[in-house]
Amino acid sequence: MSTSVPKPRHTTEADRIVGLRITTLRKARGLSQTALGTAVGVTFQQVQKYEKGLNRVGAGRLSEIAHLLEVPVSAFFEEADGATAQKQTEVVDFLRVHGAVDLLRAFATIEDDQLRRKVLAIVRSVARTVSAKSS
Repeated sequence: MSTSVPKPRHTTEADRIVGLRITTLRKARGLSQTALGTAVGVTFQQVQKYEKGLNRVGAGRLSEIAHLLEVPVSAFFEEADGATAQKQTEVVDFLRVHGAVDLLRAFATIEDDQLRRKVLAIVRSVARTVSAKSS
């Protein structure tokens, strides 16, 4: 009689995508990894592993996360075409930059459209100056 040893489960591309979407939605809600972890009963380190796609998120836990982030569970799995998926990845990469979410929140509170354009022009000018100095 032979007993088979279960194969270790490996994370997949789908796990990475779910993790990226957790990151994006968590940041959009202004939650830290610690706050999300506490709310769903895991450590911030576990949340980091979920977000990096290193650990799979179980169905029950994903349901808790979706409820907390006020999205349907399907939001973590919706398919996107190649161009849309690339754009989503770029957005997540931007949101990972320290201060990006704070900047977006502050920008969104500016109600005057003309003032928003001026703020954007200032930020672009600073970025060009920094880029020129580093070249």
